[in-house]
Amino acid sequence: MIQYRIEVADVHAHRFLVTLRVDKPQPRQQLSLPVWIPGSYLVREFARHLSPLKARQGTRDVRVTPLDKATWELDTQGSAALTVQYEVYAFDTSVRAAFLNAQRGFFNGTSVFLKAHGFEDLPQAVKITGLPKGWQVATALPAVKVDAKGGGDYLAPDYDALVDHPVEMGHFWRGEFTARGVRHEFVVSGATADLDGQRLLDDTRRICEAQIGFWHGRRKAPFDHYVFMLNVVEDGYGGLEHRQSTALICGRKDVPRVGRTVNKDAYTTLLGLISHEYFHTWNVKRLKPIEFAPYDYTQENHTRMLWFFEGFTSYYDDQFLLRTGLIDAATYLKLLGKTVNQVLATPGRLSYSVGQASFDAWTRYYRPDENTANATVSYYTKGSLVALALDLALRELPASGKAHPSLDGVMQRLWQLARPITQADVAQALADEAGRYPQMLPVKAGTPVVEAWQTLLDKWTEGCDELPLQHLLDRLGVAWSAKAAPLPQQWGVRIQDNSGAAKVQAVMRGGLAEQIGLSAGDELLALDGWRVKKTDDLAAWHDAQRAQALLVNRDQRILTLTVPALNAAAGKAGKPPRVPASTQAATDIVTLALSDVSSAPDKMVRRQAWLQA
Repeated sequence: MIQYRIEVADVHAHRFLVTLRVDKPQPRQQLSLPVWIPGSYLVREFARHLSPLKARQGTRDVRVTPLDKATWELDTQGSAALTVQYEVYAFDTSVRAAFLNAQRGFFNGTSVFLKAHGFEDLPQAVKITGLPKGWQVATALPAVKVDAKGGGDYLAPDYDALVDHPVEMGHFWRGEFTARGVRHEFVVSGATADLDGQRLLDDTRRICEAQIGFWHGRRKAPFDHYVFMLNVVEDGYGGLEHRQSTALICGRKDVPRVGRTVNKDAYTTLLGLISHEYFHTWNVKRLKPIEFAPYDYTQENHTRMLWFFEGFTSYYDDQFLLRTGLIDAATYLKLLGKTVNQVLATPGRLSYSVGQASFDAWTRYYRPDENTANATVSYYTKGSLVALALDLALRELPASGKAHPSLDGVMQRLWQLARPITQADVAQALADEAGRYPQMLPVKAGTPVVEAWQTLLDKWTEGCDELPLQHLLDRLGVAWSAKAAPLPQQWGVRIQDNSGAAKVQAVMRGGLAEQIGLSAGDELLALDGWRVKKTDDLAAWHDAQRAQALLVNRDQRILTLTVPALNAAAGKAGKPPRVPASTQAATDIVTLALSDVSSAPDKMVRRQAWLQA
């Protein structure tokens, strides 16, 4: 057994003190700290927050030699127990690392627990100690002997499990519920005293019950305890999944409060986040890509399937809000339309496949800059649209038995494999669920069904053609309409308003802004002689019928650019010149709405099955 002691050492200096004990170390024992945390695909160099390691065997000091940025070799001799002590600086407010101040403590194991090489598969014991007065502990780690506040001894079966159970501590609100026989805890740190915790519990319970039923029917879930850890801050958003818990962060405006009207859109966003991270309990934590079996904590773990594990999860998160009645069909279509518009506004979708975007998440998605929208596409949003397209393609096929094929059936078939999966497994599950060719893909006679679905899957995940969403939605009774986007999107520019200044964040490839010479970092000063202080001022002073001077500040140099008049080939008045559709971000905004299907009963049945509120 490997033993850790983690102590709240100094809340004002934001430091945990960690002691590691290896009873019978190996000769030249090696220790290492992960450089990344599963679920967040960026090398984050957690070891930079560790103090120098101090090691002893009995009364003998043990020399510690660094081998690389996160690995150390210790000059161990004989079988005497090895004790290693170090401090961890913890002041990362995100869900990915560790945090400690006078009000709250939090840590992921990947930030604080050194791995003892050769002993990864042994049980890993943890003692949590030094809690300030009144602090509580919340974690899904199996407790061995803890006090009423949660301080004391915990035990993980191996190192992977140890670092997959984050720990929340401090003064927080706590509630719990049971969903399909599983005890769920919900802790909220940083909330105001009027938090409507009961509403949060009730709504979360509906999501959990629906998702457990989705994966297991009437069977038991593969866990008996789950913990939601929500940190409420002034402004923030994010989550990170774990096998029996999730760490969440949201803004104060997002949570429900007793006696106050909740911000409906903000609260829906929070529920969507809860739904997303809970769905990951299955899709990526247990059903995972073959490249993640096992995790390599020393370097990037590349896979081309984040479009499935993140994208399909993004499709189902709002689906479960709909299925549980937490939102209605109109709200769901509004959320879906938002995702469609996010993808269409990304020029990178036309040159970078979602499979390649998955592989390059480590260097592109998690390191965004002013060119990211031109250089890649989000595997979250584009992946969710691939899921939508596949679901609708399946649902338009003839029913087999009592129900039409659906993506639900595909997910459940993959779950039954009970092993890490590949893209070929997804294609096979699609073929098994459909039992026939996809309708929109011409195939030669005699082509195996699985080969046809693999071809379609490759086309949508490894190609850059637009997905046939308008066609598929129309066949299910959902109308697709478009109108002109706000002026900055028509120009192909993203602008941030800040303290009376409108500053260019990004310029879209092939758009009007690029053509006239705008660059990221430019401050817009005036259009046609009129002062521009915020983005809305552009529309106020813009006249598409004639050329206009645009005054910009670039590195304290005043430049004059020319916004051209609408040319004859551009079409309707009031819009800037169009650029080739093969290179541009969309200059229209898509709206989705239910259409009248009263004269098409089969279409109505299939639509009702999809929008099963």
